[in-house]
Amino acid sequence: MDWRDQGALLSVRKHGETSVIIDVFTEKHGRHAGVVRGGTSRKIAPILQPGAQIDVAWRARLEEHIGSYNVEPIRSRASVLSDRTALAGLNAVTSLLTFALPEREAHPALYRQTQAMLDLLGANEAWPTAYLKWELALLEELGFGLDLSTCAVTGSMDDLAYVSPKTGRAVSAEAAGEWADRLLPLPPDLLGGGSGARENVVQGLETTGFFLINWLAHSHGNKPLPDARARLVDRLKREARDEQIRADQR
Repeated sequence: MDWRDQGALLSVRKHGETSVIIDVFTEKHGRHAGVVRGGTSRKIAPILQPGAQIDVAWRARLEEHIGSYNVEPIRSRASVLSDRTALAGLNAVTSLLTFALPEREAHPALYRQTQAMLDLLGANEAWPTAYLKWELALLEELGFGLDLSTCAVTGSMDDLAYVSPKTGRAVSAEAAGEWADRLLPLPPDLLGGGSGARENVVQGLETTGFFLINWLAHSHGNKPLPDARARLVDRLKREARDEQIRADQR
């Protein structure tokens, strides 16, 4: 059994004295693990950094075996190392994919969006908004999509301001009424618009986080979400506070 593909490296863990097991998110084979012989060597270890884009050739005697990888680098995405928030974003993406994706199940649409997301990190200041939309895409791909197109109460597309925690559907400000404090925020950035302000992104992540915990993680036996996501949210909250301080000083 053998195949060749390319993908984003999600995780690396030691296997024996000199080998490692890597998890790679590939376009055609989904999240797929394999052993890299000599993966701790000075030649190979620098290639095997989470987020790196790599070409992999997998081989095993039987399909159900873990198999082994031959690895060639494509690009490292090392530019995120100089930006602590972008690095937190990369760690959140790779950790959530490892947490959420079933093994060996292809998700080509999510793969393409993940590639675009990772390429934005450290290269474009608007990446936090792209990350927010990526979390929406992750929920959608795994069967937990939100319906933010129209108000669940009135059917209107106008003045959408909240999300129902029970149904995942949008609710307008008028329809929310006295129930507004029981609903989740729906900032414009979740709807495809918005300014990209950190405060809006953090509000959006409050909403996607609710469904990641209560829908997605619940389906995984209520396992806690990876700490990497919480660290990213904390970094963005700090940046939101800094934005507000600068605005107040003008």
